[in-house]
Amino acid sequence: MRASLSDVPVSFISARVSTRLVAAFLALGLAGCQSVDLSRNDLAAGLSVQSKAPAFQVGNGEIVPVRAGSAIVVDADSGKVLFGDDPDGLRHPASLSKLLTLYLLFEAIEAKRVTLDTDLVVSTHAASRPPSKLGLRPGSTIKVRDAMYALAVKSANDVATVVAENLADGSEEAFARRMNMTAREIGMRRSNFVTPSGLPDDLQISTARDMAVLALQIRKRFPGFVPLFSTESFDYAGRHYVSTNKLLGRVPGVDGMKTGFVNASGFNLVASARRNGRGVIVVVIGGQTGRARDMRVEQLIDTYLGPAT
Repeated sequence: MRASLSDVPVSFISARVSTRLVAAFLALGLAGCQSVDLSRNDLAAGLSVQSKAPAFQVGNGEIVPVRAGSAIVVDADSGKVLFGDDPDGLRHPASLSKLLTLYLLFEAIEAKRVTLDTDLVVSTHAASRPPSKLGLRPGSTIKVRDAMYALAVKSANDVATVVAENLADGSEEAFARRMNMTAREIGMRRSNFVTPSGLPDDLQISTARDMAVLALQIRKRFPGFVPLFSTESFDYAGRHYVSTNKLLGRVPGVDGMKTGFVNASGFNLVASARRNGRGVIVVVIGGQTGRARDMRVEQLIDTYLGPAT
């Protein structure tokens, strides 16, 4: 049985980890990372999908491989695992991390710490996050309701930082600690979050199983917010944004949830689907292309829910 990352002694951490990352690892017990969802405009801005980071050793001999496949299919009603392909293998979640950021935002709304109309202040740090982003300006504000759509539909990295800083007294690091604490509470045993967005970080790690656990918990605890993940597009500040989840509106029964990409992870997707009274959560991590990832998810949906009629 593989040891949990929370049990990994510091002496096993790769020497390639910087002093800052070691300190974060010690302080958080397990830290996280972010991801990028790339549009054609983002690529034009200079983000390359060609480079590949080396495999990264995080501890106890465990390696986070580059663009390695991992998948799981879970019954959305019972939680029973129907299929697994290295579901507990460590991977970089990329923007799948934003599902947990949204979970914590939903908690804040439920606890009445914020409302849908609360104005979230944009810091200089948040505005400087790389694409995908809304392009928010320092000192401006964005309402919670718009932030939710920006995260779920556009996968905006600047908005992820805005949410984190406003919920954790201006500190992404404090928000990451909340992410890791919450992850443990809901049963995500092999995940570590450093940032709220999933931008590249060696210590931003998770598994297909943990992402399925998170998806199930969102649907169970916050059913009122589940329709957010089926939104195909939204408008903000005069611009129209289309969902990064290309299965929405194309594959019958698909009703959410979230995409992710960084060079080291490949193309990731958590998808929920329902046909003929049955539902599944499908997680695919490590697609070589977005198209290959989507085809894999669609094939798994068809296998476990039956072909679309």
